[in-house]
Amino acid sequence: MDSEQHIDTEKQPKYSLAPFFKTSPYLLCIAGFDGYFKKINPALTKLLGYSKEELFSKPINSFIHPEDRDLTEKHRDNIRQGKPLLNFENRYISKNGKTVWLSWNSIPVNDDQLVYAIAKNITHKKKDEEKRNQLLAELTESNQRLKRLNYTTAHDLRTPVNNLLSVFNLMDISNIEDPEILEYLELLKTATGNLKRTLDSYVDDLQNESTLQDKATEIDLLKVLNSVTQSLQSLIEDSNTKFQITLNGFRRITFNRSYMESIFLNLITNSIKYAHPDRAPVIIIKTEITDGRKQLIFSDNGQGFNSEKQQDKVFGFNQTFHDHEDSKGIGLYLVYNHIKSMGGTISVKSKIDEGTTFTIKFRDIGH
Repeated sequence: MDSEQHIDTEKQPKYSLAPFFKTSPYLLCIAGFDGYFKKINPALTKLLGYSKEELFSKPINSFIHPEDRDLTEKHRDNIRQGKPLLNFENRYISKNGKTVWLSWNSIPVNDDQLVYAIAKNITHKKKDEEKRNQLLAELTESNQRLKRLNYTTAHDLRTPVNNLLSVFNLMDISNIEDPEILEYLELLKTATGNLKRTLDSYVDDLQNESTLQDKATEIDLLKVLNSVTQSLQSLIEDSNTKFQITLNGFRRITFNRSYMESIFLNLITNSIKYAHPDRAPVIIIKTEITDGRKQLIFSDNGQGFNSEKQQDKVFGFNQTFHDHEDSKGIGLYLVYNHIKSMGGTISVKSKIDEGTTFTIKFRDIGH
C-alpha cells in the first residue's frame, strides 16, 4: 500500500449541515438578490421575535431600522456585484419594538442569485459604547466647566490682590517703629506678591490653552523651595517648624515650576497641619539618584498614619486620615496628579506617631 492513503470520497457518509444550522447561536440566513429571506435559523427568529412565515413574507428592508435602510441597500448593491460584505453593522427592529444591533458577514453566490450571511448580536456592545461616549461627553463638559471656573476664580481674585498690593505701596511705614509690625507687614506684602504671580501664571496658562507639561523647564529646587517657605514664613515660625535640606543628589530638574511650587506647598502645609502634639515639626528634604533615576525624598516627624492599610486611598480625591478641621482631602490628590502628569511617580510610607515619608521619582530623562 502506498504510504499516502487515498480515500474514496464516494464511499464516505454524507454529512448534513442541518443540525449545525439549527443549533448555532449565531444568526444564519440565506437571502435572495430580490431582498427576501430564503432560509433562516432558529437563533434569528428567536432574537427578532418574528415567525418564519412573517420573516419570509416581507422584504428584509422592512425589518431594518428606518435610519439604516438606505445604507444597507447601498451595501446590498455591492453584494449583487459579487463583493463580499464583512463586519457590516446595522440595526433591526424586533417584533416587540426593541432595537437590535447586528454585525454581518455576507458572501454572494452570483450563479444562484443568493447571499449566505452570518451575524452576531452586538447590542450589548453598542450599549456599552453609548454609555462610554456619554460618560466621555459628560467628562468633557465637566472639564470645560472646571476650566471656566478656574479661569473665573483666578481672574476675579487678581483684582483684590492688586488692590491689596496698591495699599502696601501707598502705605507710609516711616512712622512705624515697632520692628515686629514692620516684619509682619513685609510678610504680608511678600505673600500677596507671590499670590499675584501664581494667579497671573494660572490665567496665562488658561488663556493660551496650553498644558503645563508643555512649559516644563529646568528649575532649581532650592530656589523653588525658598520661594514657597517664604510665602509660608509666618506659619513656619508660629509652628516652630525646622527644616533639614540636603540636595546633594541633584538640585536642578526638568519640571514645571508651578507644579513643583504646589507640591512643596501642599507637603509642607500638611506636615505642619498634622504635626505631632508632643514635638515641633521637623521636615527633611533630600535628593538622590538611584538606578539612574532622580528622586526627591520628603519626610516629617508628624502624627503619621497606617500607610499599609490606606495605601490605595492616600492620593484619592477627598480622602482624609485625621480629624483636622482644615482637612479637605485635596492636597495629596493635587500632588499626585502634578507628578503623574509630568511622567513621575510618588509613593508613601507612614506609621502612626512616627511620621511620613514621600518618595518622588522623576521621569528618567538623564542627569
